[in-house]
Amino acid sequence: MGLFSIVSFVLVVFLVGLYAFVRSRKIDTRNADGFFMGGRSLTGFTIASTIIMTNLSTEQIVGQNGQSFVAGMEVMAWEVTAAIAIVILAWVFLPKYFRYGIDTISDFVELRYDSFTKKLVSMLFIFTYVVSFLPVVLYSGALVFNKIFNVSGILNVSNSTAVILISTIIGVVGIIYLFIGGLSLSAHSDSIYGVGLLVGGLSIPILGLIIFGDGSFLQGFDKVVQNTPEKLNSIGAIDSKIVPWPTLFFGMFFNNLFFWCTNQMIVQKALAGQSLKEAQKGAMYVGIFKIFGALFLVFPGILAFNMLGNQVDNPDNAYPMLVNEVLPEWAYGLFGAVIFGAILSSFVGSLNSTATLFSLDFYKSVINKEASNEKVSRVGRIMTVVVGIIVVILAPMISLFPQGLYAVVQEFNGVYNMPLLVLILVGFFAKRTSHQGAKVMFVFHIVMYALSKVLLTDIHFLYVLSVLFFIDLLILLIFNKIKPSNAFDFDANYAKVDITPWKHRYVVGIIIIIIVIVTYTIFSPLVLAGIGGN
Repeated sequence: MGLFSIVSFVLVVFLVGLYAFVRSRKIDTRNADGFFMGGRSLTGFTIASTIIMTNLSTEQIVGQNGQSFVAGMEVMAWEVTAAIAIVILAWVFLPKYFRYGIDTISDFVELRYDSFTKKLVSMLFIFTYVVSFLPVVLYSGALVFNKIFNVSGILNVSNSTAVILISTIIGVVGIIYLFIGGLSLSAHSDSIYGVGLLVGGLSIPILGLIIFGDGSFLQGFDKVVQNTPEKLNSIGAIDSKIVPWPTLFFGMFFNNLFFWCTNQMIVQKALAGQSLKEAQKGAMYVGIFKIFGALFLVFPGILAFNMLGNQVDNPDNAYPMLVNEVLPEWAYGLFGAVIFGAILSSFVGSLNSTATLFSLDFYKSVINKEASNEKVSRVGRIMTVVVGIIVVILAPMISLFPQGLYAVVQEFNGVYNMPLLVLILVGFFAKRTSHQGAKVMFVFHIVMYALSKVLLTDIHFLYVLSVLFFIDLLILLIFNKIKPSNAFDFDANYAKVDITPWKHRYVVGIIIIIIVIVTYTIFSPLVLAGIGGN
């Protein structure tokens, strides 16, 4: 990484920050709405960018390509099938969230159940973000950044020192971002980094195929199809360790609904939209991105298998080695800025949601009910700094658990994802809900999920979620019948912005679902996985 690359990296990061700062200055972040919800001013494109960048971290870019290096295109299920859940977010969830004027997912839980269940949900979100998601994003991001750009070599320090240094810098920049401009500043920087990630991410497989095809993109692709047709099959075996195909319709689908429709750090960005129409547009843009995202989050792993083969000692090195193989020297700084932006955005997006949940669900509702908007915003800033510092300290400790921790983090959401999804869905459609049923269902799920980790170790956790969703739903519906609480007025309207829906939402949503089906057909034995070697 030469001087030009370093200068271009610093320049891009600085200019993106400056652009975002200028764009966000019109939002008054001294009040809670401005700090946590971007003054409810975001447009469709900005919403889409900030959701995408919050979702995408380097762990996915490297991890999923590492998995596809071994298992092939079945890994794309984590990306492509998410598009269907995102369409449902736009069609079903957002209209209801906007109508009831909520700021946090747990607000809706309180609206339909009670404040105890609300606090339980908020605590689980905060615990997950602080103890697992945020430190892993920082640590794994720094690890990947060092691997691709050889920071330890440039600074002549050990890898562990370089990782601690990178994660600390990203953490400090993220804290400053949020402290200065709240959600609005990070959302506007994401709109630049999002475009950069799309261009930079797609450039790696395109350049790789051209090199692999001796100057011809099509010949490069044809060689991949002929050499490794089995890796172009997206349909995972029933006993697959990655994504068994039956779970696409159950556990994976329910997991996607939880993540994209009820996860605070994702939904909060849509709730910051200036209208329901803009939020629905933003969601649809994300849906389109998720389908094509597989081209740079999954396919490069297969390309690395073809181009580098035995040179790759560890699957997680497949993507960094491919980047080093195909990226021109002059582009390193620009690509580095995009990767830096991806880590920063995931960190900032989750940190913002953590501060929001604490400030609105605990400080405002429990500690100081009389607090003014300005006071709540100040507490949000303080929490941003406190949580940020805790996470920066925790991040290097991830290295003590190099093998198992990330897998545990991925599956930890299973403790509460199905109960929360069931609570929200039943809350949308049942006139009467049961406060007691919500608590019983939560306790039952936690116990059964914990037992499954001990007794069903050979069964994929998506199969476990497939079954638990229906049992959780049944428990809540039974309690709704035998122990119902107060009835709810579905016609109530607490909307804080215009809730006129986007007129093209159904047409665009149906097109996205069709593209998902076509994508799965292309990457199956019916097409690419069946024609190799002919």
